[in-house]
Amino acid sequence: MILDEDLAAIDRRLATHWPELAGARIFMTGGTGFIGRWMLEALARSGSDAEVVVLSRDPAAFAVRAPHLAQRFQLVAGDISDFVAPPGRYTHVIHAATDASAALNADDPRRMFDTIVAGTRRALDLAVERQAGRFLFLSSGAVYGAQPWELSHVGEDWHGGPDPRDPKSAYGEGKRAAELLGAIYGKQFGLDVVTARIFALLGPLLSLDIHFAAGNFIRDAMAGRTIRIESAGTAVRSYLYAADLTAWLWLMLLRAPRGATWNMGSEEAVSIADLAHRIAAVLGGPGVEILGRADVGWNPGRYVPSTAQIRGALGVTPTVDLDEAIRRTASFHGWKK
Repeated sequence: MILDEDLAAIDRRLATHWPELAGARIFMTGGTGFIGRWMLEALARSGSDAEVVVLSRDPAAFAVRAPHLAQRFQLVAGDISDFVAPPGRYTHVIHAATDASAALNADDPRRMFDTIVAGTRRALDLAVERQAGRFLFLSSGAVYGAQPWELSHVGEDWHGGPDPRDPKSAYGEGKRAAELLGAIYGKQFGLDVVTARIFALLGPLLSLDIHFAAGNFIRDAMAGRTIRIESAGTAVRSYLYAADLTAWLWLMLLRAPRGATWNMGSEEAVSIADLAHRIAAVLGGPGVEILGRADVGWNPGRYVPSTAQIRGALGVTPTVDLDEAIRRTASFHGWKK
């Protein structure tokens, strides 16, 4: 279960905004994933009467993991590339479904690209057909491609992009193409689309066994193992706590101006090596070993956003710092001080 103090904090921050969802009927893709689950937990806690229809590839498995959410919201079986939504109008569509698997991006980039682009088009078509008043698209900071070292914090006005000659760009280019589709549907069909470009995250529900470095480091420190970094650890990241992201996303759905596209992440930059040392220190791990091999990831450089736009527009700010985010993520997975 997500930490109760996090859900209570989200509820306090959104208390004056939840009433805007009274009577809402929302269609949501990706609701059973990391970010989507946080959004549903927050809405369930709020007491809002908003109805949410959640697309899931395996509703039965999700009902086992989160029976309280399965009872509160309607689960519909289907894949983002092949689904039939229950009839009726939707007031909002939240499109959070995407496979962020590094393995899929490396081994089957065509499927990665097709899933993102075709899935987004299906969600947009549904929004137009059912006369949705707003469409929230969860994009990624990957749309910027490799951030130049001299650019400390990338803003929404920076028009770089992934290398279109590199198959590893399938995820980032897919998100870029999906954003373009959103702009097209806004102009051609009058759909009200807002887009969140999400950077790296930490928090309960984050898997510790996939490609996320922070999760892997927490797993190893909790197990009493030396944290091993295959690369030189010079890549730079930043980590927003999931409860902060959740509040920001609901606020964006409810309050952002039409067409808004905003970065969501932390501005506290940390190298992968420094992150490993901080995790070892916070959790009492035995230490860090840096192997210094070539970094084969899609972005061996910086990946740090400027969040000036969303902070200025909505007055949001991160409330949980990196060390506390590490503690709470580890606590969710059984770590005790």
